[in-house]
Amino acid sequence: MRITTWNVNGLRAALDKGLFESVRSLDTDVLCLQEIKARPDQLDTEATQNINNYFPHVTWNPAMRPGYSGTATWARVKPDEVEMGLGFEEFDIEGRVIISRYPGFKLFNIYFPNGQRDLGRVPYKLDFYARLLEMCDQLHKQGQCVILCGDFNTAHCEIDLRHPRENSKATGFLPEERAWIDYYLAHGFVDVFRKLYPERVEYTWWTFLANARKNNVGWRLDYFLISEALFEKVDDVVTHSSVMGSDHCPVTLVLKE
Repeated sequence: MRITTWNVNGLRAALDKGLFESVRSLDTDVLCLQEIKARPDQLDTEATQNINNYFPHVTWNPAMRPGYSGTATWARVKPDEVEMGLGFEEFDIEGRVIISRYPGFKLFNIYFPNGQRDLGRVPYKLDFYARLLEMCDQLHKQGQCVILCGDFNTAHCEIDLRHPRENSKATGFLPEERAWIDYYLAHGFVDVFRKLYPERVEYTWWTFLANARKNNVGWRLDYFLISEALFEKVDDVVTHSSVMGSDHCPVTLVLKE
């Protein structure tokens, strides 16, 4: 099974840039999109038909605020059940979470909040991390396995961004943000990419400014954190850094048959 996460930074714009052709090339079974910034009724007929023909099982969770945030999960493999949100209105109105249940695990498609340049939303972001971890702890206590994927809006370690020292006081690399990734790892999760490739430098986001992507001045913000019990089922995780269409690139988790 192939599960792909991709922050598309505006679905309509990404579709205009050839997103669907890129998606076909990825040959993924489940596509988890973040920051869609659109409702399904805002897509043109051709785009809607292409999506529904290729992915028979589509779930949308747009934000209440127009042109902002939102997630979508497109699947070729039918989930047993789908839920939306964390159960807290302050997060759920922004369309940040879709949960799809498959045999053996629950898949969370997540768009974590951005702390903003003035750091004004950092408390909101950290509260989101805390509420989600509470839910995951309960699922682990029940013996369930979890896959968390999406844009975490945090680079965990210095290896995960090109200029760690220069960004030590910027949201996305604040000590209190990075600590939450540590908490998840201490609560039974594995960062699949870093577990498989402890020394590899790969990024998943580049600013549009100053030819950052061409020069590979980036951050690793898009993750798969999975329950430790699931790790033996992992075949690989692939960063598709050459796939364009957004300031993020897609990342695919490959699970063994």
